[in-house]
Amino acid sequence: MGARVTRAFWNFNLDNCAEREISEVKPSAAHKHPFTKALMPEQLSHHPELEEIVKRKDDKLLTLLREVYVESKDPVPPVRVKDASIPQSTELRLLKGNHFNLMTSQNIPKGKISVVEALTLLNNHKCSPETWTAEKIAQEYYLELRDVKSLLTFFVAKGDTLGRSKI
Repeated sequence: MGARVTRAFWNFNLDNCAEREISEVKPSAAHKHPFTKALMPEQLSHHPELEEIVKRKDDKLLTLLREVYVESKDPVPPVRVKDASIPQSTELRLLKGNHFNLMTSQNIPKGKISVVEALTLLNNHKCSPETWTAEKIAQEYYLELRDVKSLLTFFVAKGDTLGRSKI
């Protein structure tokens, strides 16, 4: 929808703009050097056929020019098709602690966790931070340690403010 509106603004008053551009006075040829100004009449007086050659239209060249047709196309980039199946090189793991029965997918790639697992590990860390350290969580869920530390530092579940829920 937005493209139609934009195109309408681009094409608005296009005829008047084109007509104004065409009717403008075009720049004339550059001035000739004084030395060549004196030589031109001299050469034309010695060779009067040059003026005819310059002013004559060559029908053969005009027909060849009319036959020229140039078609230009941008190269089409190759289209990447995403495969619906999971690549074979990706290592998969099963969900941990399926007590929520919210399995949306059977397998999760290593290095990723589901929302349910994220909430579970955050709750475990909050309840017993000595047991559920960042290193243990990273090992248990096959995550990188820096990602787990960032998750534990910056992620706050909605309604969770210093252990008190908002009602």
